[in-house]
Amino acid sequence: MRFTPIKPKKVSSQIADQIRDSILAGDFTPGEKLPPERELAEMFGVSRPSVREALNMLASSGLVMSYQGGGTVVLSLVDAGQGNTLSDLIRSQQDRALEVIEVRKCMESWTAYYAAQRALPEDLRRMEEILAGMEKNLVGHLPSEDLDANLHIVIARATHNIVWLHLMQSIFDAMKEFQRGVWRAVYLTNEDHNLLFKHHAAIVGAIRSRAADAAREAMMHHLTFAEKRSIAYVARGTN
Repeated sequence: MRFTPIKPKKVSSQIADQIRDSILAGDFTPGEKLPPERELAEMFGVSRPSVREALNMLASSGLVMSYQGGGTVVLSLVDAGQGNTLSDLIRSQQDRALEVIEVRKCMESWTAYYAAQRALPEDLRRMEEILAGMEKNLVGHLPSEDLDANLHIVIARATHNIVWLHLMQSIFDAMKEFQRGVWRAVYLTNEDHNLLFKHHAAIVGAIRSRAADAAREAMMHHLTFAEKRSIAYVARGTN
């Protein structure tokens, strides 16, 4: 019998493995920056060159991209290349956004379903914090468009399926400008904002109760409502 000598694993490879696992666990979303090299070196108890080598390994595999003076950013697993063709298409043909919402209805109803089955206590805590922020904005008569988007991403993260999360993040990045326009042109009254809050509270409540079917239905109800408002917004722009 012949054995193969054991080779100790390089420090940089161990660092890369841990960061990769963290990204694939959904701890970092596409577009989010990793901690600076100095902080990572302190966290791992290693030298900065070891961290730099690990980041280069991750960049080579397409998980991150480092920018001179701009830190290291997590890349989407589902983006085909640089830029966002979908975002450009929606900008030039707004009715394409309605097609994206149609896709979102299918996707997000199931992310809510799986989130209800798999959400951890910290996922539920994040959802509750966002709901609390929305409620505070209601009292102060302030919009919650950013919190709205964050809640949908947190729900996707709570599926603990990295593909769901990265797909959702890519779609939200592409839809950001369109959604901002909808919020500022269509959701104008306190009644609108209260209704949106109730929709989100119902979704989170079902997820918290582990009622997967109810969570899926609540999300579908919410996105069907959002689709109708988006149709009105697009029609207003084409008239």
